[in-house]
Amino acid sequence: MMMMMMMMVPRRNIVLLGLLGATHAFGQEDRTGGDPLGSMQWPTLRKQYLGDAPVRFTDEVIVHTPPFADDAMNVPLQIDARKLAGVGGGVQRIRVVVDRNPVREVLDFEPMRALPMLSFRMRLEQASPVRAMVQTRDGQWHVGSVQAQAAGGGCTVPGATRVDGSWRSTLNQVQARIFGNVIDGSRRLRVRVMHPMDTGLVAGIPAFYVERLELRDAGGELWWRVALHEPVSENPLITFELPQEGPQAFRLQGQDNNGNRIDAEVKS
Repeated sequence: MMMMMMMMVPRRNIVLLGLLGATHAFGQEDRTGGDPLGSMQWPTLRKQYLGDAPVRFTDEVIVHTPPFADDAMNVPLQIDARKLAGVGGGVQRIRVVVDRNPVREVLDFEPMRALPMLSFRMRLEQASPVRAMVQTRDGQWHVGSVQAQAAGGGCTVPGATRVDGSWRSTLNQVQARIFGNVIDGSRRLRVRVMHPMDTGLVAGIPAFYVERLELRDAGGELWWRVALHEPVSENPLITFELPQEGPQAFRLQGQDNNGNRIDAEVKS
């Protein structure tokens, strides 16, 4: 009897049911906003950081991190947006965010006269998509993504210098060096600022981190600017790429969120 009842369902109703099922399935997929990594956090993240600006996912923004990070407090990350150098007037800024970190925004980099790439280390609270959202001068956002794996807990434990108290004697000291990049002839600038970079997520330890760095030449011209946030690793070590031609001496300046100044000379 059951089989006879199924056979009596009009064909047009079966087609309609099939279309409704397909629409439901499509709606489920669309909840990620077309994210290639399928992250349910992406639509909220996009609204928070990009608003209604045009966005596209692309392989032209390379985001590289190890397949598995053994140390969740020091996860290496490299961002390379050089393929967008001739797109939309060139790269204006690179914003790095982590979908599932308690503090999502990691770093905001304005290359200006530097090349649109950098590398550094960050904290990762759990396995999560990591985004490099690159804005070109025409207002378009180009998003590169990678799924980062880690043991977790990187944002909610104190750093080594906070535990032993050594940060007090080295706070905001700078180590910087410019050296030639034999691969493409550019100049590589490596900057290290001694700072505990406290996230504010450890009981009894408020957020305390470097919030701004910028590089100027002897004439005061700005070569790059970077805004840092809590997830950047303790004693930030950041590598920038500069054009082959240019000044041989610079000034690195900045401050942390408590107003402590950073000021150092940088030479080749």
